[in-house]
Amino acid sequence: MSRGLLVWRPLRIWWLALRLALGLWWDGQSWTYPGGCTTERRSLRSRRRARWLTQRFLELGSAFIKLGQLLSARPDVLPAELVEELAQLQDRVPAFGFDVVQALLEQELGERCAEIIDLAPEPLGSASLAQVHRASLRSGRQVVLKVQRPGLERLFRLDLEVLQQVAAVVQRHPRWGRGRDWLGIAKECRRVLLRELDFRLEAEHAARFRQQFLDDPGIRIPAVVWELSARRVLCLDYVPGIKITDRASLLEAGVDPAAVAEKGAASYLQQLVRFGFFHADPHPGNLAVAPDGALIYYDFGMMGQLSARLRSRLGRMVRAAASRDAAMLVEELQAAGVLAAGVDPGPVRRLVRVMLNEALTPPFSATVLSKLSGDLYALVYGQPFRLPPELIFVMRALSTFEGVGRSLDPGFSLVAIARPYLLPLMTSTGGPGSGEGLGKGGNAAGGGDLFGELSRQAVEVGSRALGIPRRLDDSLARIEQGDLQVQIRAGETDRLLRRLALAQQSAGQSMLLAGLAVAAALLATSARPALVAVPLVLSLPVGFSWLKLQARLKRDGRLDQLPGVISPPSTTSGS
Repeated sequence: MSRGLLVWRPLRIWWLALRLALGLWWDGQSWTYPGGCTTERRSLRSRRRARWLTQRFLELGSAFIKLGQLLSARPDVLPAELVEELAQLQDRVPAFGFDVVQALLEQELGERCAEIIDLAPEPLGSASLAQVHRASLRSGRQVVLKVQRPGLERLFRLDLEVLQQVAAVVQRHPRWGRGRDWLGIAKECRRVLLRELDFRLEAEHAARFRQQFLDDPGIRIPAVVWELSARRVLCLDYVPGIKITDRASLLEAGVDPAAVAEKGAASYLQQLVRFGFFHADPHPGNLAVAPDGALIYYDFGMMGQLSARLRSRLGRMVRAAASRDAAMLVEELQAAGVLAAGVDPGPVRRLVRVMLNEALTPPFSATVLSKLSGDLYALVYGQPFRLPPELIFVMRALSTFEGVGRSLDPGFSLVAIARPYLLPLMTSTGGPGSGEGLGKGGNAAGGGDLFGELSRQAVEVGSRALGIPRRLDDSLARIEQGDLQVQIRAGETDRLLRRLALAQQSAGQSMLLAGLAVAAALLATSARPALVAVPLVLSLPVGFSWLKLQARLKRDGRLDQLPGVISPPSTTSGS
């Protein structure tokens, strides 16, 4: 790595961070919008800023492209517009020379290179991390070789080191750092991205993913050629297919696009419900269709995993969402650690209720998952949520595949296909094997699922009833000891009173600023114009305080901008 790169690369990254910070500050000021600041104008400018940032990430190369894809799983710390743009970040970069490919293969494989007898000079595809070449082995086996770009690890380490420095500075900011662990996010990105440079891990992912569908002839995953795979080289079977979005070619080959869409949806739901190990990046470039209609998966660098505990918790969340029980869903979110500690659940319940009613009310639109993802992004940003990244990857993967399904079949509905797969998730612990027989006997088990659900609810009601005497006894004891406090609070009234107080302060400071401006104007035309400096100096702290009040009013008004959130005042009690 040249000395010039060591000097200019960090400066370029810091310059991008500074421009982004200034741009975000500018976008957040109401007075920068000609004709007034509206929700539509703010959203339009945010999207332009997001497109600008994704373009800068593409220019900076490999580490930032992968960083953008990881950050797209953090809608709790980034605005929805930026998350959606980063989720679409796909890299297309020029291929590196064939002589470099040959040299790297010899360096990584040594004498094993002799097994490769026909390596195509032109790559099948080229991306920021690697490029893929078709080849033949002495045994006659047709394979593809994924070869990593040279010098990538050193560049990654340099970029990630600078990003950790930027994160440390942002963490110290009084507003941007509050409630967000930027250093933790930077360290996690560093860990994940450096692991992705080891193609041996991707080989393990591909082998595990293939094992899940060995008995399903409708799903094909390339097999790993282990003896020709290394840290910077991955060798897989060559499995050609028709691009999944090429509807005309599919029809010409006699393949029913609607059947492909349903097969893909079923395979995805199996990945989530039955196996807990799923392909996290199902964009059209990573999916193809064999001439016999089988679905082919490519590229296993970005995979997601749901633990048994998370699947069990997810099952209860799905059950609460299906019954539109916002209170139960919020309880599950609290138990899972998704909600920050000490947060008043009242406003959160109202937000969740809005999301459930908007996205899960029949008749379902064709874009229900995309809408649900958008609602989720709007819900968690600026709110006390800390969603596990794997759940965000699930939502993003499903909404991406929903778009693929609609390109194959305009009437495609992932929600309709999902029903028999979600029933086991709603009535079981979500452990391995809970989805046995899915797709074949899912509907037949409906009666058992119904009785299981009724039994679960009866047990839950019984356990709550048995706990009532103990809770009453505890409450009476606390009343006798004088330890019980009753707090009456009207949720919406609290917010309105706080905003009214802030507005009064703002009006008072506005009047003070106007008085100082008049005084400055009078002194400027008097016999001693130098005294104009006095009201100007006095106006500086007042103006700064006024700007801070405007920022607080804007933050408090963010909740009011969500449709359907404002409800009649409710009374809650607590101890």
